[in-house]
Amino acid sequence: MAPTSARERFGIRLTTVSRRWRRALDHRLALAGHTDTSWAPLIHLEAGGDGLSQKALAKRVGMEGSSLVRHLDRLESRGLVRRQSDPRDRRTKRVFLTPAGRDAVTTLRADLLAAEMALLDDLDDARLETLVEALDIIDRRLQSDAEGTEEPS
Repeated sequence: MAPTSARERFGIRLTTVSRRWRRALDHRLALAGHTDTSWAPLIHLEAGGDGLSQKALAKRVGMEGSSLVRHLDRLESRGLVRRQSDPRDRRTKRVFLTPAGRDAVTTLRADLLAAEMALLDDLDDARLETLVEALDIIDRRLQSDAEGTEEPS
């Protein structure tokens, strides 16, 4: 029997929409000249502050560490980020935006906003605000639950 209530449908619906959202953004950003999915680490690095550890950045992006390293390799070869060892723990690599990386983020943010505005065009501000508030509540719960299950670093 198919789920009928919003609560029963929510999880699968959110997962499906999230995947479609990411694919649509990737496609629209590719049309704007951003040729791979390395845009997400740049946006999250700028939002999280320079000098995030690779582990913290991977968590923010929602990516396995080894996958992030491949993206960072490409970004570093393009001169958009630089990595350096943490002076307190040489095993930890910190990631920094370069000036070219900051310029790229400025362009990315404008292109990302245009893509999101096109995707959200059918939603009025009040409905969108309600949706964002609901997602914030869910996100806080997920973060709180995750804090009790994370392994020590």
